[in-house]
Amino acid sequence: MKSVVDEGARRWTDSGIESGDLVMIHSSGKRTLSELRNDHKECAPRNIIESMLLAVGPNGTLLFPLFNFDFTKGVQFDIRNTPSHMGILTETARVYPGAVRTGHPIYSFAAIGHTAHLFRDVDNFSGYGIDSPFGMLRELDGKIAVLDLDDQNSMTFYHHIEEMNEVPYRFHKQFEGDYTDVHGKTDRRTYGLFVRRLDLGIITKVNPMGDLLWENGIYHGFRPGIGPGLRWAKARQVFDFVTDHIRNGKAKGLIYDSEKDLR
Repeated sequence: MKSVVDEGARRWTDSGIESGDLVMIHSSGKRTLSELRNDHKECAPRNIIESMLLAVGPNGTLLFPLFNFDFTKGVQFDIRNTPSHMGILTETARVYPGAVRTGHPIYSFAAIGHTAHLFRDVDNFSGYGIDSPFGMLRELDGKIAVLDLDDQNSMTFYHHIEEMNEVPYRFHKQFEGDYTDVHGKTDRRTYGLFVRRLDLGIITKVNPMGDLLWENGIYHGFRPGIGPGLRWAKARQVFDFVTDHIRNGKAKGLIYDSEKDLR
């Protein structure tokens, strides 16, 4: 009988994850944990991460979002201890042996695997900027993978694309607060985000774009709740496809909506 890690790895390879991949993983692990526990009695979130590492192999790398929005409310960020608010798999990844955490206090990531060292000194000012893990994933031709979540609750990469195209329905905003670094030193720092224009009644509405990614063969794998529930896409393909829609004035209704006309 296969181990729980082997069984998990089979799910991801059946979905199209390959040895050597760099994969940014957004996840809801509840169903996977439940199903694997039915077969193996014991399955912890750490086993799921181990299965993903097995799927990408010794030359692969995983990126898990450790997003935490407390810094925007004046709460101190400690890169060593501030938890992820993105679910049990991401918090397990944060403390996984050898994990490297990137520096943005709101949109940080845990990098685990062969090229994790590339993310060690990443301290991007803007959460979605060109030098952020989102931009690095595109530059390194990595994949975005989503486990059992719809686009609305996972595809933060769209905001990177919006910032790179300086869309008019978002603007650059700065947040200042106390920041504790890897050495335990605390100082005041300022970081940026490309945020929605609330004065225009902007809302994030991205599931229609997800449907287009499926229709155009950019998404591969399985929809949420079906089979392994893991889908993936090449970051560069997503970037180019969505950029084309933004530049051709087709973004409204696909990745955002508004209560007022843009001027």
